[in-house]
Amino acid sequence: MKGHSFLHVIKLVSPFVMVVVLQAAIAGFSLEVMSSVRAYVAGEALWSRSQKNAVYFLNLYLHSGDPGQFTQYQASLAVPIGDEFARWALERDPVDVETARIGFLQGGNHPDDVPGLIWLYRYFNRVSFLQEAIQEWRATDPILLELSVFGELIRSELANGPIQDDRVQFLSSRLSELNTQFTVHARRFSAVLGEGSRAIKLMLTGINILTAAALILLLVWHTRRLVRQRQTFEDALHAEKERLAWQASHDWLTGLSNRRAFEARLQAELDNAATGALALILLDLDQFKSVNDSCGHLAGDRLLCQVSRLLQQDRHAHDLVARLGGDEFGLILPRCSPFDAVDIAERLRRSLELFNFTWDDRCFAVTASIGVACIADGNVTLEDAMRRADAACYRAKEKGRNRVQVENGKPGVLAVTPRPREAVAARG
Repeated sequence: MKGHSFLHVIKLVSPFVMVVVLQAAIAGFSLEVMSSVRAYVAGEALWSRSQKNAVYFLNLYLHSGDPGQFTQYQASLAVPIGDEFARWALERDPVDVETARIGFLQGGNHPDDVPGLIWLYRYFNRVSFLQEAIQEWRATDPILLELSVFGELIRSELANGPIQDDRVQFLSSRLSELNTQFTVHARRFSAVLGEGSRAIKLMLTGINILTAAALILLLVWHTRRLVRQRQTFEDALHAEKERLAWQASHDWLTGLSNRRAFEARLQAELDNAATGALALILLDLDQFKSVNDSCGHLAGDRLLCQVSRLLQQDRHAHDLVARLGGDEFGLILPRCSPFDAVDIAERLRRSLELFNFTWDDRCFAVTASIGVACIADGNVTLEDAMRRADAACYRAKEKGRNRVQVENGKPGVLAVTPRPREAVAARG
C-alpha cells in the first residue's frame, strides 16, 4: 500500500515536475538569449559612440592639427574595428573563436558578455532579426575603411603644411556624411535587435502563461518580476522626463537658461508687479565673431562657456542668467533698483573688460555692449520690456561698444557708463 501510494504521488507530481523542469530549461535558455541580445545592444551603443567620437576627434585634428586629437581618433576607431574583426573571425570556416574573443574585447565589450556574443552569433545568426542586424553591421565595413583611410590622408596632408580652407571644408563635409551614413545603420541595427528581443519576450511570456495555472508560486514570482521591471521602467521614464524638461529650458552649451525659459520668467515677473522694481539686462559680446573667424567654432564655444560662468558670479538666488542665442545673454534682476541695476551692469562690463580669452597662444580682449531696462510699471508687456532693453543694447553698440546704456521708459536712451578712455578724456 505504501509503495502504491508513493507511485500514485509520483504520478500526480510528475507532470508538475516536468513542467517545472521545462520551465527552468526555458527560463535558463531565455535568460542566456536575452543576456546575449542585451550584450549586443550594449556593444552597439559603445560601437556607435566610439565611431562618432572617431569622427569628432578626426574633425578636431583636421582643424587644429593637434597630434593628441589624432591619437584619440585612433583609440576611438579601434573599438568598431575590433568588433569588425570579431565578426570576420566568426564567419570563417572553421570559426576562429579566440580571434573573435580578442576582437570583442578590443571593441570594449565586458569579458563576461563575450561568450554570449560568440554563442548567439554562431548558433542563431540565421534567425531573421539577428540576420537583419548582421546585414546592417556588415554595411558599415566600407564606412569604417573609408574613415581609416581619411585619418591617414588628413595626417599626411597636415604633414605637408596647413590645409587650404576649401579643402578643410570638403574633408569636414565628407566626415559628416560618413557619420550620417554610419548612424543610419547603427540605428537600424539597434532597432532590429530591440524588435527581436521584444518578440522573444512575448513568446516566453506566452509559455509562462500556459504553465501559470498549475504553478501558482511560479506565477507569483513572475508577477513580482514584472512589477519590478515596471517600477524600474517608470523610474527611468520619470528621470528621462526630468532630463528632457531640463533640456527644454536650458542652453545645451553653457547650461544657462535658454530664451524660452528667460521669456517665461520675465513674463512671470511682469505679471507679479507687487514684487517691486525689475531690471532687465541684455548683453552682447563685441569681439565674438573675430574669435570664431580666426580660431574656429570650438574656440567660440569655449569663450561662451567662460563668459557664462563669469556672468553667474555674485548673482542672487532669485536672479536669472540666460543665453538668448549666439553671443547674446540676458539677466533678469527682480527687486532691483535702477541704481543697483546700473551698478551690476557696469561691474559686468568691467569684469569682461579685464577678462582675457586665450586660445592656441593667442589672446583676445573681450568686451560687451550692455543695455539696461528698469521696469517699475506693472502694465509693461514682455515685448515692450525686451524692446527697451534691446534698444539700449543696440545704442551701446552704436556709440562705440564696451559701454552700458540704460533705457528708463522715457524718450531717448541715456548713456550711463562711457568707455574707460572716454572717461579719462572727460576728466582731462
